[in-house]
Amino acid sequence: MRWPPWASDTQAQPHNERKDPKNLNWENSLNAIDWAAFTEPRTLIPTVILTTGIVGALRFHRRYLRRFNDSVSISPTFYRKRSILGQVTSVGDGDGFRLYHTPGGRLAGWGWLPWKKVPTSKKELKDKTISVRLAGVDAPERAHFGKPEQPYAREAHEWLTSYVLNRRVRVLVHRQDQYQRVVASAYVRRALDFLPFRQRDISFEMLRRGLATVYEAKAGSEFGGPDLEAKYRKAESLAKQKGTGLWKGYARGKGNWESPREYKTRMAEGKK
Repeated sequence: MRWPPWASDTQAQPHNERKDPKNLNWENSLNAIDWAAFTEPRTLIPTVILTTGIVGALRFHRRYLRRFNDSVSISPTFYRKRSILGQVTSVGDGDGFRLYHTPGGRLAGWGWLPWKKVPTSKKELKDKTISVRLAGVDAPERAHFGKPEQPYAREAHEWLTSYVLNRRVRVLVHRQDQYQRVVASAYVRRALDFLPFRQRDISFEMLRRGLATVYEAKAGSEFGGPDLEAKYRKAESLAKQKGTGLWKGYARGKGNWESPREYKTRMAEGKK
């Protein structure tokens, strides 16, 4: 059998047999390959196209369809450059949640293909979600590790849960923090908004409702850029003027009012 199939009878014969027909035998005929036939355009062109297609498909999958199981596995090339789409599976506190990465979204089959379903049980979700810390905001602290709950902590947690749980959220990752969470700006679309399907900045929505303050730590603060920081501070200022949410008692009793940052500092110092 000659190879390639389009090789001529002369090309399919080994060089030594062309010189001396007496050397022709059955074994040599079966194994005869004329490498010169592989340099022909009708061999090279399909090979180049096939190779390019395979390499391109692998690069496309790695860039757009690769799924990240947790925060640590996210490539640093995503930081401040690319966003991650996923479904919120749980809300831990007023300024953080867990996201199951669904690269490509519905276009890639998530939600309607049988093998691309978001798990629902804790066992299936273990070590398969990204811990997200909302950039630019600091919500009141819930009770944990024997520490008391801060005022409006429950309201902030309940609002965030109702706003994002089981919804598709897009996050723009800025960096990782010391707790192996990703600090990110998060956006969600809601069909019942006044402007349907407009992307809502979750951090901004919390600030204007008085459910969080602007993040004021001396180190590690992240807003996603000066424009967003200015937008967040303006939203906080308006909520403070109106006495919305946690700012309700701020105007008339600054001495007793405590921000989430001041609360954390006091708890760290061990004061009552």
